[in-house]
Amino acid sequence: MTLLAYLLALVAIGLVVGALARLALPGPDPMSIPATIALGVAGTFAGGIVMRLLFDADGAGIVVSVAVATLILWGIRRSRGERVRPYNSRR
Repeated sequence: MTLLAYLLALVAIGLVVGALARLALPGPDPMSIPATIALGVAGTFAGGIVMRLLFDADGAGIVVSVAVATLILWGIRRSRGERVRPYNSRR
């Protein structure tokens, strides 16, 4: 695989994982597409490290990547001072 193909695959996977993480948490997110890609790449990278340390696995997989990216997004929202509410709660 060439470097260009690897980078394009990384961007595509980051976009999918980041978009799924944003869908997993309710509420608006004023994030751009590059920020969503960065969120997905960070979730995939951190998920890979967690899977390597806990289970000696070679990759994170989509479920672990989305879960870790969702946790990162939750942390970003909490650092802004926002509260993450469930879908069925009233304001």
